[in-house]
Amino acid sequence: MSPATSTILVVEDDNIVRMLIVDVLEELEYTVFEAADAESALAQLSDQEKTFDLLMTDQGLPDMKGVDLAQRALVLRPALPVLFASGYAENIDVPKGMHVIGKPFSIDQLRDKVRAILSQVH
Repeated sequence: MSPATSTILVVEDDNIVRMLIVDVLEELEYTVFEAADAESALAQLSDQEKTFDLLMTDQGLPDMKGVDLAQRALVLRPALPVLFASGYAENIDVPKGMHVIGKPFSIDQLRDKVRAILSQVH
């Protein structure tokens, strides 16, 4: 599946980090939605008019852990792949079938990780 047809929801409470991730993904021609917290991410995921191919979330969100967000997201969208971004990647117990990328990551690492995940799905 080409980037132009893939949609990613980025959940990150740090505005600057979120903006950088969104900019990189948009430059790679993905359609990107963003949320600053789990509540707003779940609201977007509940909107059945929107299609999402990947949920990329920070582990440390202000209103719940990224792992908890992922589990709630999968209730709404059972086939949705999840990518955790964390400065403590080695300390996350990533649920089976989910992915993790350690912060800080390079543009190339992010591109390669997202492409690899989306290629497994499509």
